Parts: sequence; C-alpha cells; structure tokens
Amino acid sequence: MDDKIRLIIDKLTILNKTISTMESCTGGCLANAITNIEGASEILKFSAVTYSNEFKIKMGVNKSTIDKYSVYSINVAREMSKAISDFTNSDYGVGITGKLNRVDKNNPFGKDNITFVSIYDKQNDKYYTLIIEATKESRSENKVLIIDKITSLLLQII
Repeated sequence: MDDKIRLIIDKLTILNKTISTMESCTGGCLANAITNIEGASEILKFSAVTYSNEFKIKMGVNKSTIDKYSVYSINVAREMSKAISDFTNSDYGVGITGKLNRVDKNNPFGKDNITFVSIYDKQNDKYYTLIIEATKESRSENKVLIIDKITSLLLQII
C-alpha cells in the first residue's frame, strides 16, 4: 500500500493539487497512511474523523440527508467528500462511512459490513464512489482492505 500512496503523493505534488479526508469507520486510517509517507505535508490539507452524526453535520453533511438515507449510505459519503473539499478548498475530498462487521445501536440501519466511499474531484465537479464489503475478520484488516481500494481508485482519478 505504501507504494500506491507514494505514487498518489508524487502525482498530486507534480500537479500542485491537494486532498482532504473526512473518515468515519476507518478512523483516520487513510490520513494516517498518507502521513506515513514523506512529502505528505505538500498535498494533505486536513483530515477529520467524524464518528458521530453530530460532527458529520457540523462538518457540512446535511442532517436531512442522514435522516432520509441513513448515515450509512453513498449519499452521506458523497456529502462528506464534497463538504471536506469545500471546507479545506482541496482539489480532492474523500468521504468514508459505513460499518466494519459491527452493529451500531445509534444507527440501526443498513448492513453491518458495508462501507461507502466517495471521492470528490472539485475541478471537474465529479464524484467517484465505491461500496466495499468488509470481508476480513478484524477491524484493522478491513481498514487496510478499504484503504487499498480507495488508493487504487485515487490512482485512476488523479
């Protein structure tokens, strides 16, 4: 995974572009993976871990979207990606929400093993989305699986 992230950092640096993330179930894993690579400070503007609905809303996700589709939806992931891009004026925003083989008593909707990802490309006003099934046993293994799929998509987009 480090090689893919190094390529992302190199591409964004060459293009003079930036990225920001709003992560929920991955708990900042994508931002951590980026900051593990030298040069990350050139391209990563900001990262927020918004585990609660309250802070997703404070960061720009519409409460009505959460109420209509549930916090575990591609609709919320899209709003997360655009909100973080707008908040930081980043070229790319990544929004991640979902469940990693866990029941959420506060949000009892949707499957317990699905993660929704959106990457917002500000220049083209375009969203790229992924729906990822958490197939691994541990949370940490599922986070690696999700970040691997996100970095593969980022390499295609950038």
